Amino acid sequence: MKIVIVPSGFKECMDAEDVALAMERGAMRYNESAEIEVLPMIDGGEGFAKTITRIKGGELIYVEATGPVGKKIHTYFGMFEENGEQTAVIEMAAVAGLKHVPLLERNPLLTTTYGVGELILAALNHGADRILIGCGDSGTSDGGAGMAQALGVKFMDTNGEIIDINGGADLLKVKHINASGTDKRISEVEIDVACNWENVLCGERGVARVFGPQKGATLKQVGILSDAMDHYASLIGDTCAMDIRMMPGSGASGGLGAGLIAFAGASLHPRFSLIKQYINIEEKIATADIVLTAEGSIDFQTPHGKIPTEVARIAKKYGIPVIAITGTIGKGAELSYEAGIDAFLSIIQKPTSLEKAILYAPEWIEDSTESVMRQIAIGLRIAKRNRVKERAV
Repeated sequence: MKIVIVPSGFKECMDAEDVALAMERGAMRYNESAEIEVLPMIDGGEGFAKTITRIKGGELIYVEATGPVGKKIHTYFGMFEENGEQTAVIEMAAVAGLKHVPLLERNPLLTTTYGVGELILAALNHGADRILIGCGDSGTSDGGAGMAQALGVKFMDTNGEIIDINGGADLLKVKHINASGTDKRISEVEIDVACNWENVLCGERGVARVFGPQKGATLKQVGILSDAMDHYASLIGDTCAMDIRMMPGSGASGGLGAGLIAFAGASLHPRFSLIKQYINIEEKIATADIVLTAEGSIDFQTPHGKIPTEVARIAKKYGIPVIAITGTIGKGAELSYEAGIDAFLSIIQKPTSLEKAILYAPEWIEDSTESVMRQIAIGLRIAKRNRVKERAV
């Protein structure tokens, strides 16, 4: 039996590679000779830049940029050469991810993507001909306005005074956008963005209402952010002559997708269609007898572009069963069955604190994977016994 392990990371806890290695250790604890293929999966969030840069034989460039709460942080982007072109790989989570927002400062009305713009400029300074940007695991909800400001876009109030956009709430103060000062090099490079295609900027399924609470927004703040995104979409319509409200991917990373389309001329892509150009996931899954995947939380959002169900959809093309290991099981988790996941289980076996769960996650992932292997073995023994009975009859 061949097992292919294709997990995502556990947000703010372990990246995909660490999760994959923990799952492999757990599987081998039960059977050291098991045929196992490990394929850490990225979705545009944490690990995007490091993984693609490593696969392409490039290097990481370490820089200082503005973090989501306005303080300078140490971050990075990747660079690799292919077909005579220099390609930069930027991971928004590395500079504006939720992990960079302290627990006591989680107010998405006051977080910025300015550092994403700084990384784009740094990539251009390093001679990038093309830029790949991964959207995921964000800690921001400013519609990418902070990023746009770093690129030279000006946001102005009713008096024509420039406003510093320090978070989504500031968008409500904007009367006019002037994009004439955008760095000219932006128009000379191709920018491709891997994002959740189902995330939109506005409406009941808009980014403020779906993801705002995850970033610390109260019910009142969700309403403010939703109004801000509606207003922002109108401003973009006036400035760029485009209707961004329900454009696929426009809500990615707190609306960063919208800002990248409007002010950086970026092309958004369903994240797996772009990432599959660098990671040959389907070929690997097709060779499996069973697929193990993982995610920090399985809930009603999992079927909407999350790694476990994207993996499951591929596996189902080949009739391969899929089991998911998760940190927590949330509301609507059963919807994942319809998306192709055959079974899922949590690594948390008893009530615990978040701090303890993060600390022991590697060990608990190992334990859970070993348990899955034992359950698979039981199923195989039952199937074998039934076949023997059938032959006897």
